[in-house]
Amino acid sequence: MLSRGMSADPNPRNDLRKQAQRWLDDDPDPASRAELQAVLDRLPASAPELADRFAGPLTFGTAGLRGPLRAGPNGMNLAVVTQAAAGLVAWLTAQGGTGPLVIGYDARTGSRAFAEQTARVATGADRPALLLPRPLPTPVLAHAVRQLGAVAGVMVTASHNPPQDNGYKVYLGSELGGELGAGAQIVPPADVDIQSAIRAVGPLANVPLGPPGQLLDDDLVAAYVRQAVEVIAPGGPRDLNVAYTPLHGVGAAVFTAVFAHAGFPTPGIVADQAEPDPKFPTVSFPNPEEPGAVNRLTALAESTGADIAIANDPDADRCAVVIRESAATTVPEPGGGTPGWRMLRGDEMGALLADHLMRRGVTGLYATTIVSSALLRAMCAARDLPYDETLTGFKWIVRAGDGSTPLVYGYEEALGYCVAPDHVRDKDGITAALTIAELAAGLKAEGRTLAGRLDELAAEFGVHRTDQLSVRVDDPRVITDAMARIRAATPATLLGQPLTESRDLLPEADVVILRSANARVVIRPSGTEPKLKAYLEVVQPVTEGDVASARHHAATAVAALRTEVATSLGV
Repeated sequence: MLSRGMSADPNPRNDLRKQAQRWLDDDPDPASRAELQAVLDRLPASAPELADRFAGPLTFGTAGLRGPLRAGPNGMNLAVVTQAAAGLVAWLTAQGGTGPLVIGYDARTGSRAFAEQTARVATGADRPALLLPRPLPTPVLAHAVRQLGAVAGVMVTASHNPPQDNGYKVYLGSELGGELGAGAQIVPPADVDIQSAIRAVGPLANVPLGPPGQLLDDDLVAAYVRQAVEVIAPGGPRDLNVAYTPLHGVGAAVFTAVFAHAGFPTPGIVADQAEPDPKFPTVSFPNPEEPGAVNRLTALAESTGADIAIANDPDADRCAVVIRESAATTVPEPGGGTPGWRMLRGDEMGALLADHLMRRGVTGLYATTIVSSALLRAMCAARDLPYDETLTGFKWIVRAGDGSTPLVYGYEEALGYCVAPDHVRDKDGITAALTIAELAAGLKAEGRTLAGRLDELAAEFGVHRTDQLSVRVDDPRVITDAMARIRAATPATLLGQPLTESRDLLPEADVVILRSANARVVIRPSGTEPKLKAYLEVVQPVTEGDVASARHHAATAVAALRTEVATSLGV
């Protein structure tokens, strides 16, 4: 589409205009054509905007396609989705893949239209298309790929990105993904090959469109709910008061159905965040990790006397848990919030879930990523369980190990947890919530808490204090320059201690890892957002059972490490 076979024009503005005109002539969506024509009509004043829209096509990254909703190749729109679907379907055919394509979507602007267009492209190529019955969580789509024996799956979602974004995630079934990748997100070389197939798609007017495919019924959702409940042990304590928010996303109906079928009381839901709303009106950014995002949730938890509070991100593949602590000792969350409530860090919840599964006797491979805490490694070593760590992203976590030992649990510090890989081979914020609820209810029945269990783990393995330096940028060159700076002038110490490891993962990954005796820093660009991230960890031994003192020293040390790293990066 647009730029193939075009000759260069000595006047860049004329070349841009020609590219835009070719796009207009091929775009199947009248609304997008009108939007782009309006940009052209404002030339030359709109030249920077036009250049950005045609800076290059969206490419498959950590989470497939993702970008702003706008006309042009560097955005999410019906033309880009048509081209992506046509390329994907052509690649599936070239690989000899049989079976249907199953398609899900969330409630973001354009999601349903993009899903339906994908189905029509598939049926136009004589491949059956199965469309989920309504906007549903991403884990339901990942489950459906396995449940229905699909050759592949597409989920139209931008997860926790800003309201103006949308995206397109691709999963493979067992036929093309293999045993470890059945129902998992794509990895190289499939992503590169699919991208090449997308680029090879000719004029969109020549892409045949068929009927809208088969609309699935609620039996699929019921199967997800039924198997989700099997993640926890039957007959355990269920007395737990839970406050919940789906953050204007699609998680509420499935979340409450799972909790009801598992025998838990109906969670209280933040009323003005309960229904899907693509504008996300009550939050500045629809990500539970962002400052202020869970303020309404903690207010509800406090007013209803909840034992714990749980938030899903908008497509419900991530899970955040907020626990009650003493208001005098709780560190205030950025963006305010209700005193006495603290969100668990991803590494804390990751450790709690792993510990719970281990104590339930779940044996097999436990895995996390290079940017997560070292606590899971220590737990596995002490309990003689297989452990592995991977590059960042669940597409790698679910493929951890060599295949000789089945994966039973994986997590990443960005609030992603997979507690049942045979159910959903991806992160699943709903089954993670159910499992943490099982743990919290069991502890409550014994007069204990999640905070207390974290202290017990700290006493046994030391305080593993993690933090993150995250810098959002408008200019990607800021990230490139910072990565170049840390490679050219790698510090010799961390917190005054000499490095025990300095590792650069290029060309496999744009990651730098630094370690000292009890500190660790992992630096990388985000794969889904324009951010530079540095993942920090300090391990502080607990002496004479004084966990509080060890936590204080660890917090002080990680704050100093954060300043050190920011200086080294020049941000």
